Amino acid sequence: MTRPMTRSMTETAPLSDLMWTRGYTDPDWVRRYTTAGREISPSRRVWRGAGPSSALPARPHDLDALEMSAPDGSTLKLPELFAAARTDALVVLHRGSVVYERHLHGTEPHTPHFNASAAKSYLGLVAAMLAHEGLLDRTALASHYVPELAGTAFGEATVDHLLHMGTHMSYAGRRFDKAIEAQRYFAVVGHQLRPYGYNGPTSIREHLATARATGAPGTEFRYENGNVEALAEVLRRITGISTSALLGELIWSHLGAEEDAYYILDGEGVEAACGGFSATARDVARLGEMLRRGGTVGERQVVPEAVATTIASGVPDGYPRRIRFPAAPTDSPATFSYHDLWWILNDPYDSYMASGIHGQRLFVSPRLDLVVVHFGSQVMSPSVPPAPLVQAFLQIGTHLTSGN
Repeated sequence: MTRPMTRSMTETAPLSDLMWTRGYTDPDWVRRYTTAGREISPSRRVWRGAGPSSALPARPHDLDALEMSAPDGSTLKLPELFAAARTDALVVLHRGSVVYERHLHGTEPHTPHFNASAAKSYLGLVAAMLAHEGLLDRTALASHYVPELAGTAFGEATVDHLLHMGTHMSYAGRRFDKAIEAQRYFAVVGHQLRPYGYNGPTSIREHLATARATGAPGTEFRYENGNVEALAEVLRRITGISTSALLGELIWSHLGAEEDAYYILDGEGVEAACGGFSATARDVARLGEMLRRGGTVGERQVVPEAVATTIASGVPDGYPRRIRFPAAPTDSPATFSYHDLWWILNDPYDSYMASGIHGQRLFVSPRLDLVVVHFGSQVMSPSVPPAPLVQAFLQIGTHLTSGN
């Protein structure tokens, strides 16, 4: 008698199950989405460059038994954190060496993984580099570079407003709701994520054109994807090349990456710059290590030192120093700042991070000599508390620093 086939614990859902109405509450849906971008949507590669990959020397530490404190006063160990965060990959670098690395649920070191909104920070880094070179005027209106944005909330904001989520706006006359607008953005980018009868914008540019200001820019922090997409269009106009080519030319091809990265594209072939980027955890760790070292890879200065070393300290006057992180409970203390699309921790270690939905993090802590990359497929539900990733990273860093 033949035993019936059953789905394994690590097997992911078929592509046919990726219905946007399932939202973020099905872990199989989430993992399939975070690891299969090129199978779901058109994509464009971010070239790794022609040279050899840069070394990531290994200096293993057994961190599995390290007890870490959670915000609720409980303690947990890394395997428990992995279960809570539905971790797909974790790479920890300390002083340039890989001290801990895990790839779970069928992912492998060479598997590109959805970075989600962590990609916002990478674009912010590109913009800061172009501004440093004098090619981008932070004080100019976005419509100065993209005339089609004139009259929209984004076109009437400055580049610096976009870099700090400073627009106050709504789409197509709707009352602004962050969660709903995130879902609508996904419907714009991916036709397979549109509900039956959808008749909204079918490209990012169409979507941006519906945004109207509901308040003066620079008066309120409002985390919204459109700021990043408008900024990406500005950078494309300045440079004349795609977002994929721009990130590849300025940064990715100089990291010694092992794999090409890629962006998913909308129906017009435009990159989903605010969150459609995928790369391996090891290569994102190389990006973080480059920043920790002041913008250098080996002897090459990839990012100007003045840009790399002021990510955590360069919050301009007039922008809030205390913002509640989106994944934090509503009663949590506000401890973050936001600068050039990076989250700033305001801690003693000059820590900052790129952060995305489902647990994507690039965490850089220069004074702890620490870089951490976490990829996850955590479900998003009020009944599922967010895993204490940042607290765990800091405790790992202080443990490693005190022991070396």
